[in-house]
Amino acid sequence: MNQAPLRAALIEDDEDDHVLTRALLRDVYGDRLELEWLSSYETGRAALLRWPFDVCLLDYRLGRRTGLDLLREVTAEGCPTPIILLTGTEDWDVDFEAMRAGAADYLIKGQIDGRQLERAIRYAIGFAAERQRTLESLRLSEERYALAVRGANDGIWDWDLKSNSIYYAPRWKAILGHREDEVGDSPDEWFSRVHPHDRERLKNEIDDHLNGRRAHFESEHRIRHSDGDYRWVLTRGLGVRDERGRVSRMAGSQSDITAHKLAEERLVHDAFHDSLTDLPNRALLLDRISQRLRLQKRRHDSRFALLFLDVDGFKLVNDSMGHQAGDQMLIALGRRLASCVSLFDTVSRLGGDEFVVLLDDVDDPSVVVQVAEQVMSALRAPFQLNGFELVTTASIGIAIGGPEYDSAEALLRDADIAMYHAKRRGKARFVLFDEPMRTSAISRLEMETGLRAALAREEFLLYYQPVIALQTGRVAGFEALVRWDHPQRGLMSPDDFIPLAEETRLIEPLGLWVLQGALRQLVRWQREHWSRPALSMSVNISCRQFLQPDLIYQIKKSLLETGVDPRSLRLEITESAIMEDVESAMEGLARLRELGVRVAIDDFGKGYSSLSYLHQFPCDMLKLDRSFIARINAGGENDEIVRTLLALARGLRLEVVAEGVETDAQRAHLRELGCAYGQGFHFSRPTDVETATALLARRPVWLGGPGPVMGLAG
Repeated sequence: MNQAPLRAALIEDDEDDHVLTRALLRDVYGDRLELEWLSSYETGRAALLRWPFDVCLLDYRLGRRTGLDLLREVTAEGCPTPIILLTGTEDWDVDFEAMRAGAADYLIKGQIDGRQLERAIRYAIGFAAERQRTLESLRLSEERYALAVRGANDGIWDWDLKSNSIYYAPRWKAILGHREDEVGDSPDEWFSRVHPHDRERLKNEIDDHLNGRRAHFESEHRIRHSDGDYRWVLTRGLGVRDERGRVSRMAGSQSDITAHKLAEERLVHDAFHDSLTDLPNRALLLDRISQRLRLQKRRHDSRFALLFLDVDGFKLVNDSMGHQAGDQMLIALGRRLASCVSLFDTVSRLGGDEFVVLLDDVDDPSVVVQVAEQVMSALRAPFQLNGFELVTTASIGIAIGGPEYDSAEALLRDADIAMYHAKRRGKARFVLFDEPMRTSAISRLEMETGLRAALAREEFLLYYQPVIALQTGRVAGFEALVRWDHPQRGLMSPDDFIPLAEETRLIEPLGLWVLQGALRQLVRWQREHWSRPALSMSVNISCRQFLQPDLIYQIKKSLLETGVDPRSLRLEITESAIMEDVESAMEGLARLRELGVRVAIDDFGKGYSSLSYLHQFPCDMLKLDRSFIARINAGGENDEIVRTLLALARGLRLEVVAEGVETDAQRAHLRELGCAYGQGFHFSRPTDVETATALLARRPVWLGGPGPVMGLAG
C-alpha cells in the first residue's frame, strides 16, 4: 500500500463542512494527510496558483461566487492540481459544466463515505498524471515539428552528444558567410565564433536544458560573420532523451535576427531619447535620478543636483523666425549645455524649451553655482540662425538631491518650482529651491484649481465704478470690474487672481464672462436711465485676451446678442500690453475700432514709452495713470506733465479720464485743467449693481462748491 503523504487543499467557506470533510479524510489517510483549509474564493485561488497540491476538494458554494467559477479561472491559468467539485445537491447541469471545465470528479456532500472519497481522489490523481503525460508528449511533437518547419529558412544543427560532433546545415554556414567546406563538425566551430561577452551565458543556457532545468533551449547571442563583424542570432534547440531520461542528441535551428535586434535597440533608444536633440528624455532622466537617489541611500555623504532650465522668450523665436529655426536653436542649445558639464552628468530635454541638467556628484554646493553661471555665460554667446545672430537667456531652477527626497519626480518638481521663481524675479537668473517655494506652489495650485471651479460654480461677481463727467457731475458711464466671491477667503480683488488667470489662460473664458455680463447690465441701465450721450461701459482687455485670435468675433457676437450700440462700449487696454509688440498692437486696435467700439489706453503715462507712438495708435481715449493724479498740485512738476498730456490729447482729439481721483482738490484742479472725466474713490469705490444703480438715480450737483461730488466719497 502506498504510504506517501497526501497534500490536499479544501476550499470550503462553511466551518462545519470543513470539520466533517477533514474527519472523512482522516479516516482514510490518517497521519499521512496534510490538509490545507482555505475558507474563501480569493485565498483558494491564490493557493492553487502558488502551491502544488496532490488534489483539491472544492465546494460549489463560495459566497457570491461559485466553485465552478474558480475551477474555470485556475484551469485557464494552467493550474496542474486535479480538482474534485463538492456540492450539496444533485444537479446534472452543474455536473456537466464541472466536467467541461476540467474537474476530475463531482461528488455530493452527505452521500459519500471514506471509501468513495479515497477512490475519487485516487482516480483524480491518476487522471491528472495521465493528462500531463499526454500534454508533454504533444508539446514535444509540436516543438520537433516546429523545428523542421523552421529549417526551410533557418540554419539547422544536430549535435551528437556521444561523439561530440555537430552537423551544421549549409544554411547555418551561409548565415555566417561561409561556404560548405569552410566549417567542420566540431562544437568549437560554433563556440569560438560567439562573442566573448555572450559565450559563457550561451554555454550555461545549453547546460540548463541538458540538465532538465529548462524545458527547452533558446538563446539570443552575437556570432562572428566571415567579414569580421558580429551578427545577432536566435538559436533554439531540444534534447532527445533515451528511455532512461538521458540526453543523447540535441537538435535545433539558428536564424539571423540582426535587423530585428537593431530595430529593437533603435526603439529602446527612441523611447528614452528626445527625437529632435537626441538627448535623454524625461523617462531616462527620471530613471537616472532614481538610480542616484538609491545610491544616496547607501552613501549618505553623496550629493547631486538638478538644474531645470527654461529659455526666456523662446516663443518669439518660433513666431518671428519659424519653427525650423527654433528647432535649430534647441539642438545648438543642447550641445552648449553638454559642453558645460562632465561626461558623468546628464543633459536632458523634457520638451519644448525646457532642459534639465543632472550633476552627478556634487561635493560642494558652490560647484552647482559655478555650473549655473557657466551655463548662463554659454547661452549669452550669439546663436547663428539663418544668417541672423540671436542672443538668448534662460531662467534656471536648482534643487539639491538629499535624503529628504523619496522620488525622482519630487526632486524634478522642486527644481521646476525654483525655475518658476526665477522667471517671476525677472528671468535671466538662477534660483536655489527652498521649502517656502513649495508652500507657495501648493497655494498657487490650490488657487488655480479654485479658479477653474469658480467659473463652473459662478462664484464671480461684477462690480462697477462710475466715470464722472467733471464739468456736469453726471455719471457718464461705468467701468466693469470682476470680483471673486471665494468660499473660504471671501470677496477677492482682481489683483489677487487676475495674474494667475493670465498665466493659466483662464483669463479668456473669464474675460468673455465679464464682457457679456457688463453688456447685459448696460442694456438695462440705458433702458431705465436714458441720457445723451448714452451711458457707456468700460471693460478691461488683458494682454492675453488682446492676442486671442477670436477676440474680434467674441466681441461682435456679444454686441449682437445683447443689442448694445458698439459706440457705448469702451475697451481698455494697458499701455504696457500695447508696447510689448507695437506693430501687432496697432493692427489689433484698428480691427477693434472697425467694430465701432471705443478704444482706451489704460494706465497711460506710466512708462512714457508710448508717447512717440501715440499719434499712430487708433484709439479714442487716454486714462491717465493714478500716479500722476496722486501728486498733482498747482504749479508742480506733475501738474505740468498732466497739463502737457491733456494738451497732447486735445491735439489728437482724444478724450481723457483721470484715474485715482481721491480728493476734492484733485477733482477741482483737473476740472480747471480741462480734463473731461474723472474716476476714483472721491466719487465712488467699485460697488455692486444695486449701489451703482442708486448712483444713476441721484440728481447731479454743480461741482463748483466744496465737498465731494454727489456726496459719494469713501
